[in-house]
Amino acid sequence: MKTKFFALALSIGLLFSSCSSDNDPAPFIVAPLTGTESIVVGATTTFSSTTTGGTYTSATPAVATVAASTGVITGVSVGTSVITYTVQSVAVTKTVTVTAVPVATGEITGPITADKTYALGNYTMKGMVKVNSGVTLTFEAGSTITVDKTTGDNALVVLNGGKLIINGTADKPVVFTEKSKIAGSWGGIIMYGDAPINAINGVKTSTSEDGNALPYGGTNAAHNGGSLKYVRVEYAGSKLADGTKELNGFSFYSVGSGTTLDHLVSYKGADDGFEFYGGTASLTNAISYENTDDSFDWQDGWQGQANSNWYARQNVKGNFGIEIESSKNNNAYFPKVTNITLRRIAGTTPEAVGDVQVDAFQFKNEGNGDFSNIIIDGYGDYTEAGKVYTGAAVKIQDASTNTNQVNGGKIKITKVKITNTSKNILGVVVAPWDGIVTFPAGNFVTDDTATGASITGGAWATVNGVDLTK
Repeated sequence: MKTKFFALALSIGLLFSSCSSDNDPAPFIVAPLTGTESIVVGATTTFSSTTTGGTYTSATPAVATVAASTGVITGVSVGTSVITYTVQSVAVTKTVTVTAVPVATGEITGPITADKTYALGNYTMKGMVKVNSGVTLTFEAGSTITVDKTTGDNALVVLNGGKLIINGTADKPVVFTEKSKIAGSWGGIIMYGDAPINAINGVKTSTSEDGNALPYGGTNAAHNGGSLKYVRVEYAGSKLADGTKELNGFSFYSVGSGTTLDHLVSYKGADDGFEFYGGTASLTNAISYENTDDSFDWQDGWQGQANSNWYARQNVKGNFGIEIESSKNNNAYFPKVTNITLRRIAGTTPEAVGDVQVDAFQFKNEGNGDFSNIIIDGYGDYTEAGKVYTGAAVKIQDASTNTNQVNGGKIKITKVKITNTSKNILGVVVAPWDGIVTFPAGNFVTDDTATGASITGGAWATVNGVDLTK
């Protein structure tokens, strides 16, 4: 009897044991990740699993980031990163590879007669490349355009009615440079518009002095020549083959207020860094770095109203920090610039022997303007052929400018900090004028709290490891 009972108990136990084994849950499995495994920097892809409810992470966010809930991956830099997808503490992985964006190459010649976009790339440019009226030329961020002075006269010229679109970024500027890396090797960027000017004898149109001999000036104050952002022009300021015309880093002929000019660098050119020939355009966050003539220059009654953050560094050779004239027209255009730094490194000499120009601001031929929050440093005396020339923060070049613009209250220089400079204000004695300059009360105000230009650096303002904002 005991034997039968034991056998029955054993059978029941085995039965329950068998049932318990059959009811154990299967291990949780996350379905594998699927999706494109290779992308270029800046592009996206998506990893996904048929198992829902999980979270994505990237092992190397510096290479690729991933959205935690959607699995959208963005390439950041060249390399690989392991993407992990976790559901209920169970994880699966997949590797994404990020490669460099393909870089285009090619040659740019003119004229540009139809809309054209140059993708990210390294290009060569030959000749006076002109963008025709009604045509838009675009360069993608990060591109480099190289010219070669041995091919003749070179420049990028935007004719009135044409547009140039270059929207670089702080990390991906568009750079125009020259093969030899020698100042004065090409003509830079030249733009034409039909905004108002005030040329010699008060006429409203004039002819360009860049060798193109093109008309400029008009009544379209809102002219739009395009958008230039984060653009660097290097080694420009050439003299044309005939030896008569000099070009700048950037030349703006009657360009209008509809044009965007922001975060621009003119680097080591052999003429002016930036020059305006009338017009109404404004310039912000601009660096004129070691150009051998004037850092900033204008004439023909330029009247930009929204200018800010101009930085000039003059070294080895350089003339005026800012040269201001208005073609001998007593005008009320009154351009405005705030936040300016003009710095002249010790030992800097004028561009040419016998033509001493060593002042921070020079006003002549009825030039005027409203300037505030300014740093002026290093405009001291200069000796040439045994004669000492006084360096000044502000030079008034002629009697009519003094009478009509200074005395007329149309030159204002306020909140200015002046250091290492021989004289604050200097008038050039030309009989019968005695050279005495007296600003109306409140129109010339020194202030040691001035801060000058405030510009954030980055790749756009860095050459050979040197931060151009310093």
